[in-house]
Amino acid sequence: MVITPTSTAIQRNIITVTQLNRETSQLLAEHFLSVLVEGELSNTAQPSSGHLYFTLKDANAQVRCAMFRTQQRRLAFKPENGKQVIVRAQVSLYEPRGDYQLIVEHIEEAGDGALRRAFDALKLKLSEQGLFDAAHKQSLPTLPKAIGVITSPSGAAIRDILTVLQRRFAAIPVIVYPVAVQGDNAKHEIARAIAIANRHKQCDVIILGRGGGSLEDLWAFNEEQVARAIFASEIPIISAVGHETDFTIADFVADLRAATPSAAAEHASPDQQQWLSRFVYLESRLQQQMQRKLNQKQQTLDWLSQRLQQQHPGQKLARNARRMDELEARLKQAVHIRLRHLAGSVEAKAAQLWQHNPAVIINSHKQRQEYLSKRLLAATAHKLEQFNQRLLNSSQTLHAVSPLATLNRGYAMAINPSTGAIIRSTEQISVGDMVQTRLAQGRFTSQIKIINRD
Repeated sequence: MVITPTSTAIQRNIITVTQLNRETSQLLAEHFLSVLVEGELSNTAQPSSGHLYFTLKDANAQVRCAMFRTQQRRLAFKPENGKQVIVRAQVSLYEPRGDYQLIVEHIEEAGDGALRRAFDALKLKLSEQGLFDAAHKQSLPTLPKAIGVITSPSGAAIRDILTVLQRRFAAIPVIVYPVAVQGDNAKHEIARAIAIANRHKQCDVIILGRGGGSLEDLWAFNEEQVARAIFASEIPIISAVGHETDFTIADFVADLRAATPSAAAEHASPDQQQWLSRFVYLESRLQQQMQRKLNQKQQTLDWLSQRLQQQHPGQKLARNARRMDELEARLKQAVHIRLRHLAGSVEAKAAQLWQHNPAVIINSHKQRQEYLSKRLLAATAHKLEQFNQRLLNSSQTLHAVSPLATLNRGYAMAINPSTGAIIRSTEQISVGDMVQTRLAQGRFTSQIKIINRD
């Protein structure tokens, strides 16, 4: 049987994306009416609408969350990034984008969240009182006479510390003050151990520490009683609580904070290999200094021996003879240099005298006179040429505007013979007047018979 495309489409039951998201949202709402989820807040944002948007995450996953403005009035704290919280929410799907999210109804701090708030409050209080100031920090001894360790006698921290101290400087004694590092009584035992170490003064540096754990596990080192005991200690204290990323109040008050108990042991103890190397270096320097001193004394002895020999009369005569030879050579050299200097001076004076010779000056003036005469003739010829050109131009211009040039083209000029004035209009003449006519060649006189005044 052959299946056509039309029959295949009927059997597939195809739905749209909108239908898919709507049915998925209904399934989530039916199966997760209300859930409690614990995680860490991140990407917290609260736009102008007043709604709260954030991401809830743990070590392996995360989910988007939304809390509407009306649900936020019952919050007992301000949601901030990094806080550990427990939310009560409905599981939902934002249909337009197909995003899976939680619609949060309530948020409360998880156990570490409350502890973190108490930690921040105590940290601020002690900081304002100056317990963290660098001015109160004591420096560690370079070579301690004994190292005190306040920690649990059965924990991994004491084993790590003793291993490092044995490796670095086994000769330094270690005094262990066993205490509980966790539980309600731990803070009292730690504070009491610090006081005992200060009272007995058997050690001159103290390592206070324990292994890693949660914030609640490390809480004994965040107690105010322990912080003030550390601050009051006259013996420098190295805090080594938890792992490198863990910070406690004790870390801020202590004279030095180490990332781990092993690192604290490194800070507290010198490196015996370095000390041995330094001893070898100092021994070598001592030998060098002694040898240098002996060499200096030997040189002094040799010098005194030479001076004693130099005081012999024969030595003195020989030195004086050499001195006379040196002075004679210097005298000859000085005379030779002086003569060369005088000869050079004479040559310079002769050159100056030749420069002032009248023949040289007369010859120079004669050459200048010839040069100026040539320039004068050239300038005169050039000026005459300019004047001739100007005269030619003026003659041409005068000829162009002369009345004679007009007469040469066939025109005539009428003149009143009695006044010599040029007649330009019939108003200047009358019938019977005599008129003189000027032509290009000659002139003639005529009498006016008829006047046409058109």
